[in-house]
Amino acid sequence: MSSGGGIMPQPANEPLDFEYWRQLAETSPEAFERAREAAIEALIGTSPAEVQERLRRLQWRIDRTRERASNPVAACIALSRMMWDNYDRLNATLQRLAHPEAGHRPPAGPGPATVLAFRPA
Repeated sequence: MSSGGGIMPQPANEPLDFEYWRQLAETSPEAFERAREAAIEALIGTSPAEVQERLRRLQWRIDRTRERASNPVAACIALSRMMWDNYDRLNATLQRLAHPEAGHRPPAGPGPATVLAFRPA
């Protein structure tokens, strides 16, 4: 941050400065959003060329999910769900590759359950 009250951009190659981003979000949400987008694009730009398009598409999905959410917590939950869905898919692929003898079977679910009858009081 600059000492004159203005906010200087954080260099992309430095560790995340939480205080910089907090102050920027509080004082100028529009500038925060522009800086966030620039930081993301800079990071994508450091990735190998063959994955940059995929990363931009993923970021587009993340941005749309955030826009559709009713509040920041809902956005966080939706993004967490997206992350776990992708993890589950990757893990299933890993398991199929690690154990090809098992064939392509869905994972076994829980065993049979006893259904209890509830009567109104």
